[in-house]
Amino acid sequence: MSTQHPVIAVTGSSGAGTTTVKRAFEHIFYRDGFNPAVVEGDSFHCFDRAAMRQKITEGLSHFGPDANCFDKLEELFRTYGETGTGMKRYYLHSQEEAEEHNARLGTEKKAGEFTPWEELESSTDLLFYEGLHGLAVTEQYNIAQHVDLGVGVVPIVNLEWIQKIFRDNAERGYSEEAIVDTILRRMPDYINHITPQFSRTDINFQRVPTVDTSNPFIARDIPTPDESFVVIRFRDPKKLNTDFPFLLSMLEGSFMSRRNSLVVPGGKMGFAMEIILQPIIERMMEKAGH
Repeated sequence: MSTQHPVIAVTGSSGAGTTTVKRAFEHIFYRDGFNPAVVEGDSFHCFDRAAMRQKITEGLSHFGPDANCFDKLEELFRTYGETGTGMKRYYLHSQEEAEEHNARLGTEKKAGEFTPWEELESSTDLLFYEGLHGLAVTEQYNIAQHVDLGVGVVPIVNLEWIQKIFRDNAERGYSEEAIVDTILRRMPDYINHITPQFSRTDINFQRVPTVDTSNPFIARDIPTPDESFVVIRFRDPKKLNTDFPFLLSMLEGSFMSRRNSLVVPGGKMGFAMEIILQPIIERMMEKAGH
């Protein structure tokens, strides 16, 4: 962990909704004028798209350590905390991304491949990671020890599956049978390498639907934010100087369910993230001298 070069990690499994949290952080960074080094978890997969398809037939999943460069991710977090620098690369999700980075780097990469490793841009204020393994710990690696602020995005598992089924079907054209097969194949790694991270996060945002999701595999649509509550758990409210009376006054319809848990209407999730996270980040950056 580092005071001068903070590392923020947002972690959540595929389809969990980490993009919502990423957007909230982007708003905070923009308003306060902070310059983050942004790192995507996909760039630390060990295999490109073609190779991973073959590895999947051998029983590998994106959630496990054998499919991810935990050594590179821990090294980045450690070196950034010590020096404000480190090595990153990009995973090219689409041909448009490939063309953009090929023009920048003079390479000829295709969608589904990685750009070469390169040094982070200089003079950044903090490192912001969003992906699967920001707080992962194994017998060999301890990525979580280098994180200054860990945020988990954790819909209840049935809702997570519904979101994944709809996303993979609509955006990637996968059949329902193929998606269910992926969920089942990933389950051991999900239990062993994704779930434990949420005990190490400083804050968890868990969306809980108020409609029946008991059989996620026959759901006709994704529950809307207005059909949900968000349970926000603070591991150590004193460490974060959490002002619960202020948050309750700002978030209409919110209430406390436990001494460290705030419940807000699902439609206010983005707003809640910003008013909770902004003062925390500002205090971190003040200590860092920014």
